[in-house]
Amino acid sequence: MRRILLVANPFATGVTADRLHAVEGELARVGELTTELTRAPGHATELCRAAGGPDAVVVFSGDGVYNEALNGIESPCPIGFVPGGGTSVLPRALGIPRDPAKAAAQIAEAIELGRTRRISLGRVNGRRFSFSAGIGVDAEAVRRLDALGRNENGERPGDVSFGLTLARMVLERGARFTSTLEIEGFGRAAFALVANGDPYSYAGAVPLRVAPLAEFELGLDLVAPRELGPWTLARFLRYALRGRGQVEADGIHYGHDLDGFTVRCDRPLPLQADGEDLGDVEVAVFEAERDAVSVLV
Repeated sequence: MRRILLVANPFATGVTADRLHAVEGELARVGELTTELTRAPGHATELCRAAGGPDAVVVFSGDGVYNEALNGIESPCPIGFVPGGGTSVLPRALGIPRDPAKAAAQIAEAIELGRTRRISLGRVNGRRFSFSAGIGVDAEAVRRLDALGRNENGERPGDVSFGLTLARMVLERGARFTSTLEIEGFGRAAFALVANGDPYSYAGAVPLRVAPLAEFELGLDLVAPRELGPWTLARFLRYALRGRGQVEADGIHYGHDLDGFTVRCDRPLPLQADGEDLGDVEVAVFEAERDAVSVLV
């Protein structure tokens, strides 16, 4: 009998009692199911480390708890991701249905058939990330969004709030982003976006494809503007929204399928991984962890 651990975040935007029951029903069809609810930040990492060798781990949450689980899981154990957050970038990028019950049914079938996909992960200063990490602007936006807190239902602000937060940051800077860091092997840049897959994120239903060459099976892709003014910032955003990314854009450092690189900041700057604030850093060491984990798809 297959042993399946379901880790669910009851505070995630899309996790409700009814949806959790539906997810449990789909998974219980193919194995002996144990459900654990996260109680605090970092708890998913502890649950995965202490799981005692299940045959599969399934996470029903948003991207932050997916990240925690990936930092606690043992490599041979396959892992699946059920969308339960406001954006849920990782499962969407992997082609998992957005409806939790349908996603769980697909993952249950993958468990039953032994169907997995080996993907790489990224690391920054030793912490794993699944789809993106950034230092500078996007990490500051994540921090400001977190500062808005949660609503009465425990839900984090959504895509609209994130867009407004970015817009305020642009206005505060007069739409100008100057050089603030040095990327080893590339040069000076205003900020750095590091992709482990494509898309980098989503704005509602629209994928943000800042690094269109990135693939989950490869190393890391780097996108780092040297400097941005009003016109170059508009072009940067237009490229991302139109799916062309920054490969051919002028004034952009683009690195593809990288094993790693180091970023040194002029002053401490915010760092994020999979949308989680990792604090301020002066140095960020990025590494590709190739062929790192099996995902249920």
